[in-house]
Amino acid sequence: MRVRSNHESVVQAGLRRRGFEEFLPVYRARVRWSDRIKVTQRPLFPGYVFARFDPSNRLPILMLPGFVHIVGFRNGPEPVDEAELHAIRRFVDSGLPIAPWPYLREGEMVMVQHGALAGLEGIVLRAENSLRLVVSLNLLQRSVAVELDREFVKPLAARTVAAGMAVQAPKLAAPDRRS
Repeated sequence: MRVRSNHESVVQAGLRRRGFEEFLPVYRARVRWSDRIKVTQRPLFPGYVFARFDPSNRLPILMLPGFVHIVGFRNGPEPVDEAELHAIRRFVDSGLPIAPWPYLREGEMVMVQHGALAGLEGIVLRAENSLRLVVSLNLLQRSVAVELDREFVKPLAARTVAAGMAVQAPKLAAPDRRS
């Protein structure tokens, strides 16, 4: 659901009090104040809180302070893909450094082979001197990245598609020119 700016934890608390299953993924961010640097927790998806609820009984959600609207299309609410949300939950629970990342539709798909994230699939990017695995929530068009060791991932066969990158396309047979 979409919530007012800086009201994510208020909406999360309201959902919890009303008995809804809620999820507000957060990450640690270093914030520079005038006299010091402080580490704070920030929402991975500012302006969004995830909750499981019956769409036909949404009045308690609509009444939450800070609530804006339920994400969806004209025909009603649209659920977030469960596998994507599970991957975000695993990112948060892994204890690895995570951060918001620009949404990506294309890139090299990999599977994590070892460690806390074993079995997850995502897009690999190179950032500075590290390797990052990016998982995207397509409905929100948002992504999250986690740092990984190169040895932890294995490419998935022929699933590379990226803007500005060489794309491995299947080879087509030459057309038959006989008439």
